[in-house]
Amino acid sequence: MRRTRLAGALTAVLALALAATGCGDGSGDGSAGTGAPASTKAATAPDRVEPLADPAGPRLPVTVPSADGRTVTVASTERIVPLSGSLNEIVFTLGLGGKVVARDITATFEQAAKLPVVTRAHDVSAESVLSLRPTVVLAESTTGPAEAVAQIRDAGIPLVVVKPAKDLADVGTRIAAVAAALGVRDSGTALKERTQERIDAVRKGIPAREEKPRVAFLYVRGSAAVYLLGGAESGASSLLEAAGAVDAGKESGLKKDFTPITSEALAQAAPDAILVMSKGLASVGGIDGLVKIPGVAQTPAGAAKRVVTVDDGVLLNYGPRTDQVLKSLVGQLYGEEK
Repeated sequence: MRRTRLAGALTAVLALALAATGCGDGSGDGSAGTGAPASTKAATAPDRVEPLADPAGPRLPVTVPSADGRTVTVASTERIVPLSGSLNEIVFTLGLGGKVVARDITATFEQAAKLPVVTRAHDVSAESVLSLRPTVVLAESTTGPAEAVAQIRDAGIPLVVVKPAKDLADVGTRIAAVAAALGVRDSGTALKERTQERIDAVRKGIPAREEKPRVAFLYVRGSAAVYLLGGAESGASSLLEAAGAVDAGKESGLKKDFTPITSEALAQAAPDAILVMSKGLASVGGIDGLVKIPGVAQTPAGAAKRVVTVDDGVLLNYGPRTDQVLKSLVGQLYGEEK
């Protein structure tokens, strides 16, 4: 499924969906945005992160601002617990994966897959975290419940909160915040530069089109009966716009993050293609099941079965693999995935 990271109203939805579904990754078993055949390889980002080739060692102690208004001093990075998939990804890519002792359920990349899970959909188990004897914990503003976060702090564990990411502009900011908290600012600078260069390279290769494709981001979990249409605050708009597309939900006037899917809302959005997470697609029975959701088949995207899929664990992470997410979107939308 690092997302990364989904927040706000979707947090409760994700908790429900994760509890109710256990499906594996779905593949785009129909057509991509231009009618070109989609494949599992095209639909999902690689399941490994790429650590920096020459990462710097931590220079500690450091005192850094936390996004919740506190100031936190970190004296050791020997046992790191990142409480979201996106934060796990950043720590591993900075070259500190060997110090990580736990993961969020969305941190499914190969290097982290065997670590114990201590958070699910931003819901942290304080007891599980404390049992691992962490020397520093990294959290999101959406991590909760508040009582669990307070319990970790009350145990004397340095806990640094990082603002959630909502668009491409947040990628470098989050990398820098994590790097600073772990005493590896130079590695943070190097990773920011590498990530931005790769994003820029993908954007330069986007085909020029007179009419931009309209893409609706749907969050679906069939077993939990969750069917949502993304709006301006869903987190997908920046990616879609960077891929040369129009966020159909946002363009149709949906100002918040998500709204229940209705035939009227889909008709107003009128997407040429639908973006959905791979596990979400699998949970409704693939593309054939997706078009059975009321209103989907009546859209241009549904009628043509134009569906774009990206793995749940990376789509909205806005982390070091954002270029891969963007490349996958571009390739599927324009039929040029290599």
